[in-house]
Formats: sequence, structure tokens, C-alpha cells
Amino acid sequence: MTPRSGFPAASRARPARRGVVVRAVALGLFVAVAVAVGVLVPLPSVDEIREAVAELGAWGGFALALAYALVTLTPAPKNVFSIAAGLAFGFWTALLWVYLGALLGAAVAFALGRALGRDAVERFTGARVARLDDLLARRGLLAVLGARLVPVVPFTVINYTAGLTAVRRRDYALGTALGIIPGTVAYVALGAFGLELGWPVWAALGVLGALTLAGAVVAWRGRGGGMDARRATREERA
Repeated sequence: MTPRSGFPAASRARPARRGVVVRAVALGLFVAVAVAVGVLVPLPSVDEIREAVAELGAWGGFALALAYALVTLTPAPKNVFSIAAGLAFGFWTALLWVYLGALLGAAVAFALGRALGRDAVERFTGARVARLDDLLARRGLLAVLGARLVPVVPFTVINYTAGLTAVRRRDYALGTALGIIPGTVAYVALGAFGLELGWPVWAALGVLGALTLAGAVVAWRGRGGGMDARRATREERA
């Protein structure tokens, strides 16, 4: 009777584990396809994007925001869309559409990572990752904000990776909404004012140069939690 009483529990555990693996594999396949598309499919030029947006008329902004969101799911460079939007719409209108597209793409990638890969991280990783998870749960806003402010950190990688961690949705959303503003403003300004070489261009370039410093400062402020986690690990080993 004892083996029979344990068998149903084991059978219930197997589908749960299998489901975790299936979702993780699905995420891996999706990311692999997205990477292949981003690498193999060439993006249109700035002039081609501007002409396509102009032909769509009133729907051009919506189309550009949707295209931007889709491109953010791949590793393809997105700044060409920001510059083209600045050329096509002017600064303020372009800023609105690019910003909305970036937020939409960031939300979709985060949702995919959280729905398909988060369970696998919790089930198959060790104590060290668990401590990092705890740190991100407590300091997720600073982590996301610092990563967003550094232009060299790939936007797409942050989106998917954040979904795999314990970062709270509100921290991810707020850190993204605030952190992408300077870079978005800078690249849209390059498109809107780049041909004039006036103060807006130099301001945009200055913003891009300052982003790395700002991100480093934010990351440094968050080091306290990381040091605490490492200290706790050493104490446990001792």
C-alpha cells in the first residue's frame, strides 16, 4: 500500500517538471529564431523607413511603434528606427512613438521570459542564484534603472533576462520607463536635428556620453546589497 500511496504524488510531480522543461525549451527556440531573424534579415535604411512611414499617413506612427516593438525582440539595432522617426515626424511626435514602441517591446520580452523561463530558473538553479534572486527582488528598481542607463548594455538582453529573475514587475516597469528616456531622447534628437548640427545635436551626444557614467553611479549605489549577499555566502561556507 505504501508504494501505491506514493505513486500518484510522483506522477503529479513529473508533469509539472516536464511542463517547466517544455516552457524553457519553447523560450530557447523563440529566442533562437529571434536571433536568427535579427542577424539574417537586414533592417531597412533610414530613408526607406521614412518613406514607408510617410506613405502610411496617419497610421505611420502606429506602424513605426509596432515595428520598433517587434525589432526589440531581436538583437537587431533599433536606433535606426529612432533616427528615422526623428527624420519623419520631428522631435516630439517621434519621441512619443519610439518611446511607446520601446515600452511595448520591453513588456512583451519580459512577459515571455517570466512565463516560459522563470520556473526553470527556480527549479534548476542553486543557492548562489537564489541569493542573487533575493537581491534583485529587494533592489530590482536600481538594477533595472542602472542597466537601462548604460547604452552599451543590450536592450533586448535586459528585457528577456529580467523576466527570468525575481525582479518585481512594478520595479521592472518603472526602471524601464525612466531608464530609457535619456537614450530615446538622444537618438530621436539625432534624427530630428542631426542635419542642422546645432545645439540639439551636441546635447544629444552629451546625453549619450553621460549615460554610461550615470549607469555606473546607480550600479555602484546598489553594490551594498551585493556585498551583503557575498558576505552571507562566505559566512555560510565558514
